[in-house]
Amino acid sequence: MRRRLALALAVLTAVGLLTSPAAAVASKKGVSVNNHPGVTAALADVRAGWYYTWASDTRGVTTPAGIEFVPMIWGAGAVNDTDLNRARSLGSTLLGFNEPDMAGQANLTVEQALSLWPRLQATGMRLGAPAVAFGGDRAGGWLDRFMSGAAARGYRVDFIPLHWYGSDFSTAATGHLQSYVQAVHDRYRKPIWVTEYGLIDFTGPQPRYPDQARQSDFAQRSGAMLNGLSFVERFAWFSLSTRTTPTGLYDGTTPNATGVAYRSVT
Repeated sequence: MRRRLALALAVLTAVGLLTSPAAAVASKKGVSVNNHPGVTAALADVRAGWYYTWASDTRGVTTPAGIEFVPMIWGAGAVNDTDLNRARSLGSTLLGFNEPDMAGQANLTVEQALSLWPRLQATGMRLGAPAVAFGGDRAGGWLDRFMSGAAARGYRVDFIPLHWYGSDFSTAATGHLQSYVQAVHDRYRKPIWVTEYGLIDFTGPQPRYPDQARQSDFAQRSGAMLNGLSFVERFAWFSLSTRTTPTGLYDGTTPNATGVAYRSVT
């Protein structure tokens, strides 16, 4: 009887009348990924609907079934035929420049970014604005000037990716994140993707991190909050692996407390 039931479920899944457990992922929830041993298993285990690698390709990561890869054009050096064609072949949505407002990241002036934007737009892909490190809600800030320039030139920006790191490790952190994404949405009236977030205090000479209990509590609370905001299309924790950052979710293929909390977000 069990074998017959299992066979029937498999047939229903194959013809699309039943969703398999592996495919039953939260489509909004994602994660940023660097390649490391066990990455594919961890990516499947965290139950994300999508991921990115800060690049136009998967950087050798094998994409698990049912998970979408979203390419990025990281900076000016990636605005070339090879990267743009690769991105178009691997995805339908394109993330724009990574933290162009930071000297250690894409490091672009607004004018430089605008001059390159038609190349990204020409892919025909759904296109996210450059993801600023901070100040996305600020009048006259980097993003504000880019969005004004894009509008004046008739350029297309379909959604706005944001990065956010909280230095307040209390339970108030989720509200701080919500206030920021709400303010950016109110300003531009476009869908929001939160493509990097977590609790990291960058105000001192060295980054400061909360303990696992506070980070995991925030991961659960913030994930539920972002899932509940209709204008937030997607969000991605920073990052999948502890090899990338102390805020990582997995040690190899094993989730830590934050990984377990983020995995539970549906």
